[in-house]
Amino acid sequence: MKMHAKVMNVQHATYSFGAGVFFRLIIVLAFLLYAAGLTAKTPGSKTPGVFRAAVVKIDITPNSPKMLLGYQARQSTGVHDRIYHRIIALDDGVNQFFLVSSDICVISPSEYDHVAGLLQQQLGINPQNFWWSLTHTHSAPEVGVPGLPAVFMGERYKHPVDTAYTREVEEKLINGIIEARKNLAAAKLGVGWGFSQANINRRAIDENGKASLGMNPDGEVDRRIGLMRIDKADGTPLVLISNYPIHGTVLGGTNLDISADVPGLVSEYIEEKTGVPLLFINGAAGNLAPIYSTYPNIRSSHLGEFRVLLGDKILAANKLITTTTGTVKLNTGSLMVETPRRAGLGWPEDMGKYSRTSKTGDNTILLPIRFLKINEDIAIWSAPVELFCEISNAVRESSPFPFTFYFGYTNGWLGYLPSEDQFKYGGYEVETVCPFTPSVQKDLTEAVVGYLHGEMRSMATK
Repeated sequence: MKMHAKVMNVQHATYSFGAGVFFRLIIVLAFLLYAAGLTAKTPGSKTPGVFRAAVVKIDITPNSPKMLLGYQARQSTGVHDRIYHRIIALDDGVNQFFLVSSDICVISPSEYDHVAGLLQQQLGINPQNFWWSLTHTHSAPEVGVPGLPAVFMGERYKHPVDTAYTREVEEKLINGIIEARKNLAAAKLGVGWGFSQANINRRAIDENGKASLGMNPDGEVDRRIGLMRIDKADGTPLVLISNYPIHGTVLGGTNLDISADVPGLVSEYIEEKTGVPLLFINGAAGNLAPIYSTYPNIRSSHLGEFRVLLGDKILAANKLITTTTGTVKLNTGSLMVETPRRAGLGWPEDMGKYSRTSKTGDNTILLPIRFLKINEDIAIWSAPVELFCEISNAVRESSPFPFTFYFGYTNGWLGYLPSEDQFKYGGYEVETVCPFTPSVQKDLTEAVVGYLHGEMRSMATK
């Protein structure tokens, strides 16, 4: 029986940080819960129309050897550059939104759910308003249970989960959000585009039509830099958010030094030049590699060249942002795309909520998509996958919003999501680490574009 995709809207109405049911309780109890920071209402919700923001940077570099994620199982022997959580809190006076960029490869969606649950319990933050995006460096420690990678590549996960380091990462993230929320101050927002040729299509096709990991200069690419800058009320910069698709794989599998790879090096470079943090948010990098890839060690890697190849291009894009506004409205939404699961593929126990079996025995994947609308011109969507760039390119071209950004590697990892035409070439991304069928591109694109034109356009911004 042919499976048809289903789209399930989940909380696509604007989430308000009102106290809700607590106002139906006695006034004293509501006041105590608010003071304890346990309700969804935030300090900024008393001043609608006033945009505030804050940024926090927290070191998550371990002080002992760790198993690294991204290539074969291997343990670190040193640290080349430090890794961080970079956290932004945004408050439009009614809604608060939290974006985290972490120098980690991937996490299971269940790890995101666990942290999102803690934030909801402890701070009243709706999970829809908390996005945890990973830079996808392949030289950072594992965090949490392996999830789907253990199904694809079980030989890499014979060692125990590092629960101590996982707790450290979780606690630092939560504490960073607490600090960012406490430091919220009046701010302004600007947005723009840049361009960099730091990436290349990595799906090399041979004479037999077979794909392998390599370089394909004729393949589809996305070289746009999506850039947002948040300034303080006095016009001085507070933080940059850069969105660019590139694998964190300049360093190869023989490298044993912890490193944030391209995203981390570029972030540090921008911070040195501007004096403010940069959140590097990866894009649809499923088929995009850095133009220098998988070098055996730091010395031979050309890693430093990305300061020019990408860092200077972000700086150039920043100079083009000359207009900012303190009038900002945030709206979030989400939907679940149901699409067929690849035949014969097992499924990890910790991810039971992301798949289901029909009465006829057909398995499907439940793919969560998140949306953030900022005013009338910025639309951001995210998914927990390694998306092929031609899919995000098509969504951007079809979007009614002039600034449409895709945030990849966000809120977990459900494998590679290739375009339909790439399935016939096979290769690593399709045959080894993909849980989907060729229909997934159509299922996802129709759902996302429909949402952008429908629910997202109708979200109130005044």
